[in-house]
Amino acid sequence: MVGVAALVAGGVVSAQMTPWLQWTLLPKAQVAEIVGEASGENAWKMIMETGGYDKDRTPEEFSGLFHETQFYLDKARAYGLPGAEVVSFPGGQTWDAVKGELWEDTPIRQKLASYTDMAAMLASGSSTGDATGELVWVGMGTVADYAGKDLAGKIAVTEGNAGSVHQTACLDKGALGVISIQGTRPLFDPMQIGWASVRGTPGKPAKFAFQIPPREGEFLKRRLQSGEKITASAKVESATRPYTTQDIVWHIPGTDPAAGEVIFSAHLFEGYVKQGGNDNISGSAALVEIGRTLHTLISEGRLPRPKRTIRFLIGPEFSGTGPWVKANKALMEKTLCNINLDMVGLRLSESQSFMCMMRTTFGNPHYLNDVMENYYRFVGEGNRERIQNRSTAYPVLNRIVAPTGADEPFYYSIETHYGASDHEVFNDWGVQVPGIMMITWPDRWYHTSGDHVDKTDPTQLKRVVAIGAAAAFTIANADDDMAIRIASETAGNGTQRIGHQLARGLAEMDAATAGTLADAYKAAREHIEAAVINEKDTLETVNELAADRARVAAHVTALQKAAELTGAAQLAAVDAHMKAAAARLKVAPVVLKLTDLEAAAAAMVPKQTPKVTAEGYQGYRQFLTGADLTKFRGLDTTEVSRLVNGRHSLLDIRKMLEAQAPAKADLQQIIDYVGVLTKAGLVEMPAPAAKGKTPVRK
Repeated sequence: MVGVAALVAGGVVSAQMTPWLQWTLLPKAQVAEIVGEASGENAWKMIMETGGYDKDRTPEEFSGLFHETQFYLDKARAYGLPGAEVVSFPGGQTWDAVKGELWEDTPIRQKLASYTDMAAMLASGSSTGDATGELVWVGMGTVADYAGKDLAGKIAVTEGNAGSVHQTACLDKGALGVISIQGTRPLFDPMQIGWASVRGTPGKPAKFAFQIPPREGEFLKRRLQSGEKITASAKVESATRPYTTQDIVWHIPGTDPAAGEVIFSAHLFEGYVKQGGNDNISGSAALVEIGRTLHTLISEGRLPRPKRTIRFLIGPEFSGTGPWVKANKALMEKTLCNINLDMVGLRLSESQSFMCMMRTTFGNPHYLNDVMENYYRFVGEGNRERIQNRSTAYPVLNRIVAPTGADEPFYYSIETHYGASDHEVFNDWGVQVPGIMMITWPDRWYHTSGDHVDKTDPTQLKRVVAIGAAAAFTIANADDDMAIRIASETAGNGTQRIGHQLARGLAEMDAATAGTLADAYKAAREHIEAAVINEKDTLETVNELAADRARVAAHVTALQKAAELTGAAQLAAVDAHMKAAAARLKVAPVVLKLTDLEAAAAAMVPKQTPKVTAEGYQGYRQFLTGADLTKFRGLDTTEVSRLVNGRHSLLDIRKMLEAQAPAKADLQQIIDYVGVLTKAGLVEMPAPAAKGKTPVRK
């Protein structure tokens, strides 16, 4: 009990702030070199060159290299980054705007919208043609808004979604086209419009849709609502062009090709019409600057050449990353982790944003999370003035500010997993490279005409480059001593993560009624149990860094046992709180018993087969062809698959799902889904152990 008490006390102490101290895994001298070399201005200028405005693509870009591809390839080569090249994959056909103008003809002759003025004004998919017609106001485009209105041969004007209104007004009711005055955030930025698209259906080709910023659209709306008759003409020229998927790659070679690799990723394109300064030219520019920073420091001898190779990949989101990863299966098998940069350049105060680090799921545990957190914390806590330090010579202890950038705090947040970016390619069950994402959120110009370089900030970029470079170098150059440091850092953070589940459980029991206390108590215990499993799994991954496996593994095992003791102490606190809650609610203390289904699930410990990773990225899906997966809606089947590792029981998997999400997971659904994976040959289910006495918890 003395050991448990010490662990609990240690957890409380470690959660207290130390305003005079922020530490890093790398020595201070190496961190100083990285921070000093990293240039926010370099990254910002690259965004300026490629994300200062939305450019009209020439036909030649589609038959050769896109403007951005050529620019970042040239930059990488100018910096001498080893292996810089473009790797192309078959693409397909994409829509391309040539011209698009909308004019009011009567009663006023004036231009309403132009593709060359603002690319987002013309919805992608708009067809070539000339059209003139009367404008008809259709409100938000609801059924009631269309009632009694003849749209045939006319142009619908809406404050609803351009694509949705086009579907009804044009394809169903014969309108010539659509004008939308919908703004993404009209109260924040009345000149901002979101990127939109229109589509046809078999036998009914798409018409056109223009968008007008809310500031100007409000005048048109008022005139139409007052009954004014307005006619307008639209001229659109568009083309469908073939393209290739273009990835830019380079690497910083390590000294030991067998020691594994670290890979950075960022997407440069989301289609070829939408272009975004922060989303995500900022991530691509930051990657080039991380590459330049590390290459310079290593080439000049200011940092040692790392043991492991650091690789970089820039390409179209998913459609570029996926094919490259699939084509480089052998590289993926020795890649330790992925750092994905998606929307990293915003001036945080202007967008009221945080620089977030999205962790991996429990199904892809990895020490990368804690290496990243170490540098996030160093930059975040060190770039704010604390009252305790106000009288010292350095009230901001680790000031990192670009010469032309903002001098403001680094608002940061370490958060649970979120996908929808290229790190999900690496986290895929067929790849199994744990990947995290760096992202600024919220982004008030996200996916809009306002996403340009003026929203980004050199200081923010410098800090992101420093964090990314330091984290990657820490892992790439890790020896046994660093592995032990990383394991201890992970264990220290893990104590707080387990403690968070304790606080969550206590709060849920406080909110429970007499009828729900048992469920709240059970959930509180299971969340802690799940967190302990995840912390042990995460610590286990540190062993991949070891040269002296016995030495590092012994340290990891000791820390895993400490995590178990921490969990036991937290469970004791949950038990005590349950009894206090039961007394308050005037009910008997809860006695938990496993149900028959839970007992059966606890004895089922599935493991994956080689078929899962045999074909690389998403290759396992071919074995699920024909399986009815509709009955598993509501179940996170992706995470269920990732949690199958030969150690987690199906009951553990349910606990780990629920610890990460607000929703309950259906145990029978989990059993049935793993049954589907087993039938597909992706999972093996060893025979369950002989049934014993049903466990009872008090």
